[in-house]
Amino acid sequence: MSLYQDCILDHYRNPRNHGTLLRATHRASTNNPVCGDKLQMDLIVKNDIIEDARFSGAGCAISQASASLLTETLKKKTSADARAIKPADILKLLGVPLSPNRLKCGLLSLETLKKALNNKM
Repeated sequence: MSLYQDCILDHYRNPRNHGTLLRATHRASTNNPVCGDKLQMDLIVKNDIIEDARFSGAGCAISQASASLLTETLKKKTSADARAIKPADILKLLGVPLSPNRLKCGLLSLETLKKALNNKM
């Protein structure tokens, strides 16, 4: 199985929820200094429900596809459900095994989400 399977390439070339939210209630940025990937995640959380999620940044196909896939799953989740997302859940979304060097790329979106949930604007 190719690391850059069709789903990952589709989300990389046509990212879902890419951009920023002007009225974000939560926001965080992270980066992977090893490869240079950078992500920002903006959330609108009302009554403990994630109403919208967007990401921006630049990086490899894995990090960008991971952020695109994750933001698709966040809408209408509670903050508690979002906090409960585990690395294995992200790897399942990506659908391909990641080498140890690519694991940080794949999990950067989850790290950014967890920081955003703890960073109320």
